[in-house]
Amino acid sequence: MPLWLVFHPPGTFDDDAAKRALSKDITNIYTGIGLPAFYVVINFVKLSPRDVWIGGEPQTDKPFIRIVADHIAVRLEDDDLAYKRTAAAFDNALKPHIADKGYDWEFHVDETERRLWRVNGMIPPPFGSDAEERWAKDNKPTVWSGAY
Repeated sequence: MPLWLVFHPPGTFDDDAAKRALSKDITNIYTGIGLPAFYVVINFVKLSPRDVWIGGEPQTDKPFIRIVADHIAVRLEDDDLAYKRTAAAFDNALKPHIADKGYDWEFHVDETERRLWRVNGMIPPPFGSDAEERWAKDNKPTVWSGAY
């Protein structure tokens, strides 16, 4: 499960079309490596510009988008090239929705311990397993032999 929190000011991501477009581009990153689409959760959190302070000052001059993502389903291998490729994929997905609009932005990704993750009370199938492929195909969790 990647969980993305998109903190944004009013005037950005205000309509469903903008949210849908960004959500689809983010989801495509994960489905492209075989994860089920339903793993990808994106929450848009609207904040007043007076609630975002950078360097001790309120961020009111131009929109600032802050993104925090948690990765649980898959961890990156400890390899600089893997991290560079992943960050580049995120940059490419975010660019048309944020950078190309002239917004300031920042993101970071945390990798969370998978053993503390459950979906509908089930242990999710291992990455790349037949059971996970079934979850991806069905786009929903179903009971599998290692679920409990």
